[in-house]
Amino acid sequence: MPTAHPVPDAANSRMAPQNTVQRQRDPRLDFYRGIAMFIILIAHVPGNRWTGWIPARFGFSDATEIFVFCSGMASAIAFGGSFARKGWWLGTARVAFRCWQVFWAHIGLFFFIAMSMAALDLFGGFEKSYIASLNLAPFFNDPAPQLVGLFTLSYIPNYFDILPMYLVVLALLPVLMGLEKISLWAVGAFCVALWLIANPYMIGLGPDGVGLSAEPWSDREWFFNPFGWQLLFFTGFAFMRGWLPKPPVTKALITFCAVFLILAMPFGSWKVFTWVQAANQDLGEIIRPTWNWTAQWREKTDFGLLRYMHFLALAYLGWVIAGEGGQNLIARGQSTAARVWSFFLGIITKVGQQSLAVFVFSMALARLIGFALDQTGRAVVTTAFANLVGFVLIIGCAYGAAWFKSQPWRQKK
Repeated sequence: MPTAHPVPDAANSRMAPQNTVQRQRDPRLDFYRGIAMFIILIAHVPGNRWTGWIPARFGFSDATEIFVFCSGMASAIAFGGSFARKGWWLGTARVAFRCWQVFWAHIGLFFFIAMSMAALDLFGGFEKSYIASLNLAPFFNDPAPQLVGLFTLSYIPNYFDILPMYLVVLALLPVLMGLEKISLWAVGAFCVALWLIANPYMIGLGPDGVGLSAEPWSDREWFFNPFGWQLLFFTGFAFMRGWLPKPPVTKALITFCAVFLILAMPFGSWKVFTWVQAANQDLGEIIRPTWNWTAQWREKTDFGLLRYMHFLALAYLGWVIAGEGGQNLIARGQSTAARVWSFFLGIITKVGQQSLAVFVFSMALARLIGFALDQTGRAVVTTAFANLVGFVLIIGCAYGAAWFKSQPWRQKK
């Protein structure tokens, strides 16, 4: 997680380009982001048995936090150097280009899934309406205003929330790089202030924060409020840029994080709570009331404080396990176990490196896998086969995306 080798910050970035040493990519970033991609696929397959065992079922945070945090770290590598080397305007231009890519990825994903669901309803003759399953009826019933809303991000249907959030958070990056010239305290104050706008209950200003409207005919807001989630994104960004120091590795801190994660389980996971209640009815009755008064603190839309604390504890343990520079992830020796681990590490890392392409592909793939399970049933073996096929396909997507990015047609013979 937080890297031990941050890129030079703005204060140290005045060195000439020829003196800059090319850094080797940190394996921890791509490894954990790759893990998140597999979990995200599992989580988005409708009626998937395997969703009962993803991280979201055992605590406050889930794979979304991994994705957002690692995206912040990756953005520090991809864009932080551009701001340092080329200045604020060209750095902003690069961020704008990435926002353009993310925007069209969002639009393309929507139309592919919407048309796929429409085709299933139109030609399939199934009892289930796949358009209704994603609440897309308003789009098909009155497409003209929804098209305008889709392209202006004022219409964000269910299931299509995370890329718009990511886009808005990316758009905030030039603001933070401008504030960095004033002070890192100004950067921190801006991020915390934005988070408090989404979570005003933290300072006693009422339960409802500021969000973005997801549709004009109701008060539904974006499922992922960018004003809240930017705090996690820029935490990852700050660690990778060197704005935040790496935490110390101590037995006390390791123990504290582990104990916090274990004790948080029945308070953040209804599944674990039911286990505790079944084992000890009295303890269950003590824990149950906390689900009401901690609702906002663990709320996902605005990124409640408990989610942030839970993820930071999990990230710290993941960082410690990976070791300095990710050395514990790299297998040593020529044993069969080492070779097998190296093989799987290479695959997971490749998936993490191509996270945007894999994410868009997996979101579309998840709906098609859900359709296949509707037709074949959700037996244990069938579900396992469907998930494993999904894994193979997103791995193929990652390697395909990497091949296209390498532009082999430009290579000399």
